[in-house]
Amino acid sequence: MEYTYSDDCFSDLFKDVNGFRPRGALMDEWNDHTPRQKQELWNALCDQLEENTKQEKALELIAIEEFKERINQAQIWGAHDYWDALRWITGCETFYHIQDVEHFVWEQGILFTDYGKQLVKDIAKVTEYKKYA
Repeated sequence: MEYTYSDDCFSDLFKDVNGFRPRGALMDEWNDHTPRQKQELWNALCDQLEENTKQEKALELIAIEEFKERINQAQIWGAHDYWDALRWITGCETFYHIQDVEHFVWEQGILFTDYGKQLVKDIAKVTEYKKYA
């Protein structure tokens, strides 16, 4: 059997899959495994990471469609165009900096998509940033 796992990267892979780093008993268990057991666990973590990534992509697509629907609804309710709809949607938000715009888009679940990156730019065009008091 060819071993492709990495003791040095196990903690990183585990965190990518589970959201936290293995410590204590989890690391002791890893260190006590035979190379074959480590490879089996490594493969299972890789499979889970791939599944998690697919699920995240599916959720991003749903979130994009939901935000597009918000834009559409704003236009149905009277926003004159896309830009006006963005102003309506973000009208209750307080933005001091572009990072606040990014945070808003992140909250929508789409910041790291192509649509989200363009949305940040578009919102920034219609945003009047507040000054810190």
